Parts: sequence; structure tokens; C-alpha cells
Amino acid sequence: MSTTATTTVTTEAAAPTKLALAFNSEIHKEYKYTDYLPVYDNETTFPPLQPFEFNDRALVADKKFRNLLSADNASRKASKLTPSIGTEIRGLQLSSLDDRQKDELALLLAERGVVVFRDQDFKDIGVQKQKDFARYFGPLHIHPVGAHVKDALEIHNIYLGPDNEYRAGRRSNRLTSTGYHSDVSYERQPPGITILTLLSVPPTGGDTAWASQTAAYSRLSQPIKTLLEGLRAEHSGFPQAEGATRDGHFVRRQPIKTEHPIVRIHPATGQKALYINPGFTKRIVGLKDEESDALLKLLFKHIINGQDFQVRVRWEEGTVALWDNRITAHTAINDYDVHNPQEGLRHGIRLTTLADKPTGVNGLTSQAGGA
Repeated sequence: MSTTATTTVTTEAAAPTKLALAFNSEIHKEYKYTDYLPVYDNETTFPPLQPFEFNDRALVADKKFRNLLSADNASRKASKLTPSIGTEIRGLQLSSLDDRQKDELALLLAERGVVVFRDQDFKDIGVQKQKDFARYFGPLHIHPVGAHVKDALEIHNIYLGPDNEYRAGRRSNRLTSTGYHSDVSYERQPPGITILTLLSVPPTGGDTAWASQTAAYSRLSQPIKTLLEGLRAEHSGFPQAEGATRDGHFVRRQPIKTEHPIVRIHPATGQKALYINPGFTKRIVGLKDEESDALLKLLFKHIINGQDFQVRVRWEEGTVALWDNRITAHTAINDYDVHNPQEGLRHGIRLTTLADKPTGVNGLTSQAGGA
């Protein structure tokens, strides 16, 4: 059961802001990261996102990764997690990367989908440095309905504990907690890189899984590829906003629908990837309802069941995971008991950067969806 309270705090601009606390402060008195616990700003609203010129850092990166993955450093170890998706790096601090290394990280993400850094100090460098690091890769997205960190709307809060089961409750009427998605894919220029770090890690459970959308596309037969390359699909933020309103949460930006190419081309690699996901994709534009439903059911099943192009990552103390939303779909795995003190707290913070307007085959581009 979620425990919430409303209080008034003073922001840096000295303007009173009502915050709904999405946690019970009594059970977190000894918690190191109390300043990162989830809150809801119930006053601040934002206009629609405007088009912007995106500078993809992967385009200027050294394709041999001589700065990021230097063989001269014996303590630095990089290994593939699976053949098709995921790389793990040890012996390198994200907080210490220079610009050349960040550029190469953007390219590595474009090629491998997910990069997992172990033994990081990222969660302890402070909110401003965390935001500055993420902003290097693109403008920071502010989630339209999600919980966030106090005084940092850009930091989306990922929390599931005994005092707030909202994230689990949304899926309580389903047989599984998994829900593959690409972050807020309904935006006109949807996210590129997401950075997730867990502040509190269950001793077991709470993994995250990713699917390679490039591998998912490549597995399809040529006739299906040809069909999909000429189609757009509608991605909608309306169900998310409507659910938040129903549950008493504030909507800080009005929802939109966008029609994206089903097959998009990554600007840094030229690879084709499926750009649909069960979380936000609602229909295929131009098809009859039965046709759209049948084709989406096929593709969603393909993505969800494709364990031979997925990676499941176990979180450790100090783990930070980064991924490219343009070529992956992901899901949290809520398989632990939040009421058992030995396993029941998973708390993380997520920074998401906006990227390019999706471009498909033969110049097919995104367009605004219907009302």
C-alpha cells in the first residue's frame, strides 16, 4: 500500500511547490539516499516538446574505441554479455570519462544496445554532476507523469518497496510483471540513451532484461521486412496519462500520439531495427483493425519470446546500465517480495536523453498522430 503525504518546500527559485511524498519517511531514517526517494511535483506543468537539432555523439567517435576500451589498461575489462546484445565493462568510472570516451560510449551503445558498468561511484557524485553527464548525449527528458527526485524533475524515480507498491500494482492483474517497452516512444523525437543506476539493490531478483530490436528485425523473412519498411505505427502517451489521472497522479505535460516508421535506421550504424514495443505501440497506420492487431501480436510475441537476442542483467552494488532506446526494448523483472526486509527494496534513478526524429527506409519519417 502506497503511503503519501503532501508538504510544501522551497525550491531553488524560492517558489513554494507542493510535493506528494511517494514513500514513508519513518522507515527510511537510516537510508543513505533519502534525498533521492520518490516525490511528485503537483504544480509544475510543461508545454509540448519542440523540435530541436540533435547532435549524435556517436557520429564523431573513434570506431576502434581506442580511448574507451584501450588495451593498454590491464585493469579495464570489457566483455560481451551475449553475441547479439550487451557489453559489460569493469575498471572504468563513468564519472571520469572525457569527451572522446563519451563519444565512443555512444557508438558502443549504438552497436551493442546495452552497456553495463560495474563498481561505479555514479550514484554518489550528486544530482548536478549526474545531470551534466547525461546531458552530454542529448537534452534531458522530463517524464510527463512519473515520480522524480526532489528539485530534479529530470531524474525519473524507479522505486518499489513496502511503502510504495505502485509500480507492481499496475500489473497485479497480470500473470507476469514483465512489460517490454522503449522509453516514452510516443515523443516526436523519442529518447536515445537512458542511464539507470540502482541506489538500493535486492540481494536477488529485480533484474532488467533487454531485447535487441536490430536482431529482431534481422530474423524476419524478407516479405515481412518489405511490408514493415513501408509502414508507420502509432505510439500513444494517452493510456499512460489516463492511468496516472485515474490513480491520482499529476500530469505535467499533455499526452500526444506519434506515428513512427516501424523500421527505423540508426544514424550512427546504418542498421535497421524494429521500432515498436508492447508498452506504447497501439496500431499500424493504414491497416484494418484485424490486420493491425494480428501483425502487432506477431511482432510483440517475437520481441518478448526472443531469448536468443535478449540479455538479462543482474544488478550489483555500484552497477550503472546505459542503453540505446532506438535499437532496444527492455523490461524490469519484479520477482521479489517487497514485504520481506531481506529482499524488498529496489530503488533507482533514471536519466533519459532525447534524440533524433526516427527515419525509416526510403526516407520514411515520423509524423504527428491523430487526436
